[in-house]
Amino acid sequence: MSTPTPQRQRTAVVIGGGLAGITAALRLADAGVRTTLVEARPRLGGLAFSFKRGDLTVDNGQHVYLRCCTAYRGLIDRLGAHALTDLQDRLDVPVLGLAADGTRSLGRLRRAALPVPLHLAGSLATYRHLGPADRLRVVRGALALKGLDLDDPALDEISFGEWLRRHGQTPATIEAVWDLVGVATLNATADRTSMALAAKVFQTGLLSDPGAADIGVARVPLGEIHHDRARAELERAGVRVLLRAKAAELKAAEPHAVRLESGELLTADTVVLAGAQDTAAALLPAGAIPGQQRLAEFGTAPILNVHVIYDRPLIRRPFFAAIGSPVQFVFDRTGHSGLAVPGAQYLAVSQSAAEDEIDLPVAELRERYLPELARLLPAARDARVLDFFVTRERTATFDPAPGTARLRPGARTEVPGILLAGSWTATGWPATMEGAVRSGHAAADAALAGSGRHGGTSQPPLGLGDDRADGRWPR
Repeated sequence: MSTPTPQRQRTAVVIGGGLAGITAALRLADAGVRTTLVEARPRLGGLAFSFKRGDLTVDNGQHVYLRCCTAYRGLIDRLGAHALTDLQDRLDVPVLGLAADGTRSLGRLRRAALPVPLHLAGSLATYRHLGPADRLRVVRGALALKGLDLDDPALDEISFGEWLRRHGQTPATIEAVWDLVGVATLNATADRTSMALAAKVFQTGLLSDPGAADIGVARVPLGEIHHDRARAELERAGVRVLLRAKAAELKAAEPHAVRLESGELLTADTVVLAGAQDTAAALLPAGAIPGQQRLAEFGTAPILNVHVIYDRPLIRRPFFAAIGSPVQFVFDRTGHSGLAVPGAQYLAVSQSAAEDEIDLPVAELRERYLPELARLLPAARDARVLDFFVTRERTATFDPAPGTARLRPGARTEVPGILLAGSWTATGWPATMEGAVRSGHAAADAALAGSGRHGGTSQPPLGLGDDRADGRWPR
C-alpha cells in the first residue's frame, strides 16, 4: 500500500502593505497559504498612516469611515482595534456657514430614528443654510438618486454636477449638501465627478439604511491600528512581513518570481499587486489585462491637510464642516496626538480636491487659512498659534472623473496567479479605505477560487457588491 504524497503548501507574495495588501495577506494566510507581504516603506498602512513630529504623533490626514463601510469595520475587528475607534450613535454633522458679510450661522445634518428617507427629513426641514424651496429641491434630488440603477454604464459618462442641474439643483444646494458630502468622500467637486461614483456614495451612505452614514474615526493615531495592530496580526497569522523592501521586477512563470531591489528572489504560486496603479502598471507583465495601456490614463487627485496648534481650546465638538469658506472640514486632533501643552488645542483642516493648493508654500497656506479659521472661530483671533504645518498627499486617490469606470480593472488578470488589489480597482466604490479593503477581499477570493479553496468558510467570501452590514471578517 503506497503512502499518499503530501500536498505542497501553496505560496503567495502580496506587494503593497496598505489596507488592500493587509487584507489580502490575512485572507490568504487564513486559508493556509504561506504568504509574504512586501512593502517598500518602513511602515504598513499605505496612505492612512502616522508619523512623529517632535513629541507630537501626526496622522498624515484625517481619515473617517461610515457605518456602511462593513469591510473596513470587519478589518478593524480582525485587528482587535474596535475599542480604538469611535462610531457615532447617529449621524450628526455641524455645518458652520459664513455669509459674504462675515455673519456666521450653524446648521446641522443629522438623522432621526426613522426609516429611509424620513431619517433625514427633520434635519433638512430645519437646515439653516437653505431656504424652503431649496430644501424641497434636495429632497426631490435624493428621491431621484435613490431610484438610479448603479449597474447602468451610462451613469459613468456624465458628471454628478450635470445630473444635479438636470434635476433642479441650484448652486446653493450643491454647496450646502451635495458638494459638502461629495467632495469629502469622492475627492472632487460635482462637476468633476462620475455620476456612477456619486450615486454609489449617496445611495449607500445616505439612502440605504438609516444608520449607514454614521461617522467613525480613530481614537488613536492611525499607525497604532494600520501598522502596529496590523503587523502583529499578520505575524500571528504566519505572514512574513518585509518592510523597506521594494519589488523591482515580476516574472510570470510557474511559480511566479518577484525580484526585490535588494536582490532577494521570492517565488510564489500567487502574486497580488496591491499598491498604487502606477506601481502595478510597472510590474504587470505585458498583456496581463485588456487595454493595459489605459492604466496610464488614470489620473490622481490630491488632499491637503493644514495642522494648527493654538494655545487655547477653540471648538468643543470633535469636528465641523464649513461652507462659504475655503475651509472644508476641521477636526480636533488634541486627544490622540500626545499634545503635551496644557490648555492647547490641535486642529486639523482637511481639504479634499486641493489641486489649486497642493503645491503652495507653507507661508502662503498660513496666510490663507489662519484668517479663515479666525472668521469661522472668532476666539482664534486672540489665540496664539504655537505651531503650523501641512501634510500633502499629491496622489491621495484616483481621479473620479466621468469615464473612470472603464479604466478600473478587476482583481483577475489574464495571467493565472497574478491578481490586482487597491482602491483604484473595480470595487464599485470610490477611493476610500472601504474600497481598499474590499479590493483585498476580491483578490483573495479570486486566488482561493483559483486554487479550489474558499478561505475556510461555509459562507461565500466577501466579494465585490456584497454589502453585508454586520461588519464580520469572513472566515
